[in-house]
Amino acid sequence: MFLEGKRALVTGSTSGIGLAIARALSAEGAKVILNGFGDEAEIAKLCDELGATHSAANLLDVSEIEQMMAEAGQVDILVNNAGMQHVSPVEDFPIDKWNAIIGLNLTATFHTTRLAVPGMKEKGWGRIINTASAHSKTASPFKSAYNASKHGVDGFTKTIALELAQSGVTANCISPGYVWTPLIEGQIPDTMKARGLSRDEVINDVLLAKQPTKKFVQPDEIGALAAFLCRDEMGNVTGANWSIDGGWTAE
Repeated sequence: MFLEGKRALVTGSTSGIGLAIARALSAEGAKVILNGFGDEAEIAKLCDELGATHSAANLLDVSEIEQMMAEAGQVDILVNNAGMQHVSPVEDFPIDKWNAIIGLNLTATFHTTRLAVPGMKEKGWGRIINTASAHSKTASPFKSAYNASKHGVDGFTKTIALELAQSGVTANCISPGYVWTPLIEGQIPDTMKARGLSRDEVINDVLLAKQPTKKFVQPDEIGALAAFLCRDEMGNVTGANWSIDGGWTAE
């Protein structure tokens, strides 16, 4: 287990992609700190399963992020995965939704990173992995805040990769296509409304139409990639945006 003795904080990890990443890191020996909301009993089960601890910090609140990072102590691996989505034409896009999406998807990534970097630099080893999206490389209509935030995550990751290039700390993005998670399932009704389509039409003609493989990405595939990027052999892989999108952005 190549992550024995490492501490990993994964935001948005009580379900979906984040949980799959947490499981993959834990399987390689990392001591995992989960973050996110959900049923307390279910989260307790996950902590028992993974030998993990849990922070319920609201990542839209800077003071709660700072408390979470202080309680976590020095982390060797930081995975910024927490995210949210809203689908709406720009002229009708709710301002509170815009602020929340930018705040969670992008600004929270800045805050966790700025607080994790000093300890990583002191130790001379660290891995920062940011969950971006195929929408960090391309765009879709009615997703102005999400597209903007994920393009921002890509640019932020490249910037810190350059800043940390000689420190032993790497920074990379993982950019999934459509993954069957609660986030995707939850946006289907909004897309149905925005585009005037049925549920099946949204799935087949909007979501999977983007992916040449015609398959949803599986969360454990993303977990495997995240763990791979944490290997010592990946120390010279930094500033990269790794697509895992069934060929979507190859077109």
